[in-house]
Amino acid sequence: MKTLRIIYRITYIAALALLLPACGPEKKKMEKMNYPETRRGDQVDVYYNDSVADPYRWLEDDRSEETADWVKRENQFTNAYLKQIPYRDSLRKRLEELYNYERVGAPFHEGDNYYYFRNDGLQNQSVMYRVNPDGDDEVFFDPNKLSDDGTVALSGFEFSEDGSLMAYSISRGGADWQEIYVMRVADKSLLDDKVMDVKFSGTEWLGNEGFFYSTYKDQSGSKLSSKTENHKVFYHKVGTSSSDDLLVFGDDADPKRYVGVQVTKNKRYLVVQAAMSTSGNQLYLIDLSKKGYNPFPVVSTFDNDIEYITSKEDKIFLLTNRNASNRKLVVMDASNPMPENWKDIIPETENVLSVSKGAGYLFAEYQKDVLSQVIQYNYNGVPVREIQLPGQGTVGGFGGKSNDEVIYYTFTNYVYPSTVFSYDPKTGKSELFRQPKIDFNPTEYESRQVFFQSGDGTLIPMMITHKKGLELNGKNPTMLYGYGGFNISLQPNFNTSVLVLLEQGGVYAVANLRGGGEYGEEWHNAGTKLHKQNVFNDFIAAAEFLIKEKYCTSDYLAISGGSNGGLLVGATLTQRPDLMKVAFPAVGVLDMLRYNKFTAGAGWASDYGTAEDSPEMFKYLYKYSPLHNVKDGTVYPATMITTGDHDDRVVPAHSFKFAATLQRAQAGAAPILIRIDVNAGHGAGKPTSKILDEQADKWAFMFWNMGYEKLK
Repeated sequence: MKTLRIIYRITYIAALALLLPACGPEKKKMEKMNYPETRRGDQVDVYYNDSVADPYRWLEDDRSEETADWVKRENQFTNAYLKQIPYRDSLRKRLEELYNYERVGAPFHEGDNYYYFRNDGLQNQSVMYRVNPDGDDEVFFDPNKLSDDGTVALSGFEFSEDGSLMAYSISRGGADWQEIYVMRVADKSLLDDKVMDVKFSGTEWLGNEGFFYSTYKDQSGSKLSSKTENHKVFYHKVGTSSSDDLLVFGDDADPKRYVGVQVTKNKRYLVVQAAMSTSGNQLYLIDLSKKGYNPFPVVSTFDNDIEYITSKEDKIFLLTNRNASNRKLVVMDASNPMPENWKDIIPETENVLSVSKGAGYLFAEYQKDVLSQVIQYNYNGVPVREIQLPGQGTVGGFGGKSNDEVIYYTFTNYVYPSTVFSYDPKTGKSELFRQPKIDFNPTEYESRQVFFQSGDGTLIPMMITHKKGLELNGKNPTMLYGYGGFNISLQPNFNTSVLVLLEQGGVYAVANLRGGGEYGEEWHNAGTKLHKQNVFNDFIAAAEFLIKEKYCTSDYLAISGGSNGGLLVGATLTQRPDLMKVAFPAVGVLDMLRYNKFTAGAGWASDYGTAEDSPEMFKYLYKYSPLHNVKDGTVYPATMITTGDHDDRVVPAHSFKFAATLQRAQAGAAPILIRIDVNAGHGAGKPTSKILDEQADKWAFMFWNMGYEKLK
């Protein structure tokens, strides 16, 4: 199924030629701060034989007036601090100038028309355009009209088989909860269909008559923090009330399981993928030609990842790491679907595989030391050619309808803005389709890959980007970014916000840590559960490498990461507070003893484990949990914690409790701030205006705490 993923590559300030520190960081005079008062409770939990205090438990209640008052006072304190930075406004202005360029996505084909997304530059949400067979384009769907402040976003869409209808979902304030509506494509009119309270779902059409979706029907308690259980699949027939939607798959016997479905191209089968966590899933087949929805269990365990890619008649193509750590593509015959009968189509190699399809071909994208390599195959698994890419970087796209004659892809890296190319699958010829016009000369910069040793000798790749001719004198403002979890790979991506750092003689480094997906399931597993400390060790080693090679010193180093990366930053700053000058834990998982008590947190147990698993797992989590390893009387780096009040993925209570704990413990003069975005969530769908505000604040905070009193 297609899912809209608008990736915000937020803009750093490209500012004004040279950053000149008026004095070094060590000379800046700062007084210890008088933080807003935070009430301490007497909550104590007992895990096995250990008592664990949780004095700020009350901040978990997102509906209480006391929590709302605390948020208000902390935001006022943060804003007052940021307001004193003399160049905060100029950074916001420069950021806006940099971000103000047209960004156009790759076209895709539905029915008789092509569609694409475009943002004129500063629009809060990208707009969907339609191109008719005569080549005329028009605005088809403008999410900016859904709200005055841009906080309602288009979160997903799917066209019916003939392209005459579009089911689309919206989210409000960045929440994961969605609403589904149906539009008649010809005249852009809305039908009466409306499905509310949908979560972790796409829409999968069955022809043109109706669609499948997944949700939690009986959610109780706070929608922003209460645990979500009993994910189920329903079928909605167009023209009927959602109260009459049919239950297709799921029951209350597996409350932690979440499910998704795809319809085969011949509309004969429904492929069901059911998972208990972010790794490993069951596989079921439902024969839609038979009465009722009777799932046949093909794979009943959660040992491996199995992803539906496409189908031809009764042949179903699956991407899996079953007996293939780096993944392979197999074909399953629906009439004889058991795994022992699967046949390899694209076998496993030494590089991690992902697969897309279009124009009657399969496109295998490999990660070769984090960089993309694409090989075109036919459906029999015979290679056609390796596709010549514009350079070393990351590709996206290579998807389309089976009858498309031309398909499109994007290419980017840290110094190459995302650019759209057309591709002729018969000749193998790529042509430039759309290139952004941005005030940036990539020939002035370099981005190279290095490998450094982690504490146990493991070689870790890292991309380092900076201006050519950079003097390695240890005084370059440096940002180190990482993630390291959930089998997610950090591949090179152009980020306008980094330009200001580079233009000011700064360094941007992205470390590909264990726990990610860069080298397959073994690499992922090496950073999970009782091996999670490997991820933090890798990140610490990355920082030490940058210091050793004189890119920076600790006085000029900032670290950043979001979500699981927020955990990474939180663990690193509590384990090695001496290592960096500034830290940015964003929307982080920071309370490792209780993360599984909220929303979909239980699904992260495959990476983290839980305190309830065993005494050994509890002790391991307790040993690195950022919240529980803040020590009174410690000098911590300048820290700006960021979160959103509508984050129902990683609930803001993580950040609230961590901020209160750090503020109380801080023995140094460096500020501990929390910036709580109102009417914003985990990140997806955030309007451009809020992105610019947050990035300006972050960069002002970083430069100010590195000792830069003015920018020139």
